[in-house]
Amino acid sequence: MRISKDNVIYSMDKENQAVGTVKSGAQVIFETKDCFSDTIKTESDVISEIDFNKVNPATGPLYIEGAQPGDVLKVTINAIKLNDYGVVVSAPGLNKLFTKGIEEEQTVICPIHEDKGTFEFQGVEFPLNKMIGVIGTANADEGITTGTPGPHGGNMDNTMISEGSVVYLPVYTEGALLAIGDMHASMGDGEVWGCGVEAGGEAHVTVEVMKDYPHSVPLVETAEAFYTYGYGKTTDEAIVIANDHMVEFLMKEAGLTFNQAGMLMTIKADLTACQTVNPDASMRVGIQKEFVELAKNFK
Repeated sequence: MRISKDNVIYSMDKENQAVGTVKSGAQVIFETKDCFSDTIKTESDVISEIDFNKVNPATGPLYIEGAQPGDVLKVTINAIKLNDYGVVVSAPGLNKLFTKGIEEEQTVICPIHEDKGTFEFQGVEFPLNKMIGVIGTANADEGITTGTPGPHGGNMDNTMISEGSVVYLPVYTEGALLAIGDMHASMGDGEVWGCGVEAGGEAHVTVEVMKDYPHSVPLVETAEAFYTYGYGKTTDEAIVIANDHMVEFLMKEAGLTFNQAGMLMTIKADLTACQTVNPDASMRVGIQKEFVELAKNFK
């Protein structure tokens, strides 16, 4: 199934009407707009001119047959295909950390060369680091804007959500109602200036319903590591949730005690900011799979 980027939402809400239905195991292509709803096209376009009610659109939602509250939705990122340009902006008030010093707006258009795996910024080529910023299911209670992280996923801005990774999301409502958007050609951890190389394109995914999944979600798995996720009004709140979920993960996955899990984390896990510049923060804790396997031999 292909879902057109004409089908976008701005809140992940159980009241949203699905724009498509698939069976568990289906492959789906989500066409996505960039986080500015494709309204910034030239370097004379500035962020103050855009409609902030249409920021971070997510394509969907998609109804997955068999998904029921309490299940987990497994989303495998098969490929990310980007448009031929991305956008980077700077503007006063764009982020909560740098409220001083940014005196004027600036927009940079970045040509993207998928065939070479590069993008151009200020005339210099950098390697692509393609990732999905917004991916989530409908929230359990009231809708949450697509620009906000939460227990449903949403605007996680986790750079580990890239080609080949697997995202495990909670199902709070029948059909899960998955939506995807806010892709980047490249973004540094923390997204410290307020945006990455914002780009539209296509997310090619496989969706699977999982019953009795043992771990807290959202959770991201790559070929090398597992990443738990935390969110909150403050960075400290996000850190606590991400750490708590990693402790729970290690206790279940490797059979560790509470203390063993914590000590393994403090010597081999990494705490990283996903994004800290929006009103709500998101953090992740990652641990390499090889260390989880070794930990199964703890006495």
